[in-house]
Amino acid sequence: MTNPPGLMISAPASGTGKTTVMLGLLRALRDDGLTVQPYKSGPDYIDPAFHLAAADRASFNFDTWAMDGDLLGGIAAQRETADICVAEGSMGLFDGVATRGQSGFGSSAETALAMGWPVILVIDVGGQAQSAAATALGFKMYNPDLPFAGVILNRVASPRHERLTRLGMERAGVTVLGALPRRGDLKLPERHLGLIQAVEHPDLEAAIAGYAEFLRDNVDLEALKQAASAGAALPTGPLPAPPAQRIALARDAAFSFTYPHLLTGWRAAGAEILPFSPLADQAPDPSADLVWLPGGYPELHAGTLAAAEKFKAGLRQHAQSKPVHGECGGYMALGETLIDKDGTAHAMAGLLGLVTSYEKRKFNLGYRRAVLERAMPGFGAGAALRGHEFHYSSILDQPDAPLAAVFDADGNPVAQTGSHNGHVTGTFFHLITGEPE
Repeated sequence: MTNPPGLMISAPASGTGKTTVMLGLLRALRDDGLTVQPYKSGPDYIDPAFHLAAADRASFNFDTWAMDGDLLGGIAAQRETADICVAEGSMGLFDGVATRGQSGFGSSAETALAMGWPVILVIDVGGQAQSAAATALGFKMYNPDLPFAGVILNRVASPRHERLTRLGMERAGVTVLGALPRRGDLKLPERHLGLIQAVEHPDLEAAIAGYAEFLRDNVDLEALKQAASAGAALPTGPLPAPPAQRIALARDAAFSFTYPHLLTGWRAAGAEILPFSPLADQAPDPSADLVWLPGGYPELHAGTLAAAEKFKAGLRQHAQSKPVHGECGGYMALGETLIDKDGTAHAMAGLLGLVTSYEKRKFNLGYRRAVLERAMPGFGAGAALRGHEFHYSSILDQPDAPLAAVFDADGNPVAQTGSHNGHVTGTFFHLITGEPE
C-alpha cells in the first residue's frame, strides 16, 4: 500500500504558536473530507489528546531517542488508512539531547528525515520583518538533506508588516504558505507542565473550530497539501507487548496519560483494557490480572483521592496477590502521603512508603534509561527501559527498595529510582519502550 503524504509542523523554538497551527490544520483538513493521521515528535504526553480531538483519530508519538527503527516503523504503520499525515514537532526543529539514543538524539528534524516529510516552520515574526527571513533561511540550510516546504508567519501585526516580511522571504527564496494575524484569544490555556489537559478545556470543540476557520482564512491549504510528501517506507516492527491479559487502567482527570502506542500494542496483542475512575471512587475490576495507574495530575485532586475509600480498598485487595504498577502521578497515589502546594498532607493508598510534596516545587525533566533491579509488569529483572520524566514534586521519604538504576540521556544517575514492595511497583518516568534484548 502506498504511504500517505505527510508534513512536519515545527518552529525555531517553543511558544511560537505551532500547536494552534497544528490543531487548526488537523480540523481544516478533516473538514475537507480527508482522513488525517496526527503524530507528535518527542515524548510530550499532553498534545496527542488535543490532536485526537481535532482530527477524530488517535495521535501517536515518534521518539528517535527512545525508540529503535522497528518501533518507529510500527508506529508509522498506523497511517495506512489515512489520506494525509501531519506531525507536530517539539521545542525547536533541531533541538534534542547530547547523547544518541536508540536511533537518534530526539529532535523533530530526525523524525521528519526518517519519515521523509517536508518541514513547515511556524515563525513568530513579532518585533521583526525582513529579518525573519534570515531565521527561516538558516533553518532551511542547516541540514540540506531535510526537505523544507516553507513557512507560516505567525503574529503578524498589520498588512504592512506582512508585506515587509514576505519581501524578506522572497529575497531568501523561502516559500510563505500563510500569514496569521496577531490574535491574543487564540492562545491555549496552560499550567506548569505546558498545556492543560484536553479533557479540562472549558470549550475545546469551539476552540478547535475557531482555529480551523482562522487557518482556512490565512493559510494556502491547497499549497500546503501539495507540499506533503509520502517519503520512504520504514521496516515495520511490533508495538510493545502487553504486561498482562486483563489490565485495569485508571482513567480520569487525575490519571490521564499512557502513551497511545502502548495501549494500541496491548490491544493488538489481545489484552483487555478495563478502565476505572479513582476520582469516582471506583475500585479496579477484581478479575484483572494487573492494575496500572498512569501519570496525570493527582496533586490537583489529592483531597478527592484521599477520600476515595473504595478505590484504595480495591487497590489493597488486588495487591495482596496480583501486581499493581504506577507511573509518576500513579506512583505518588500508591505512596503513603501526597502533600499539595498549600502544604496539606493527603493520605494515599499506602501500598508504598513514598511521601511526595508539591509545597516546594522541584523541576524534574528529561529522558530516562532504567535498568530494572527486580521485575515489574511486562519486564524481568535486568531489562533496560526507555522513558521520560516530567513533574514538579519532591521526594520527602522513599523507604522501600529501589526498583531500578535510573540514568538521564547522558548516562548520569538520577535519584528517582522508583521502588517496590511485594506485588507493587512504581516509577517516576513514563514508560515509552523496552530496549531490544
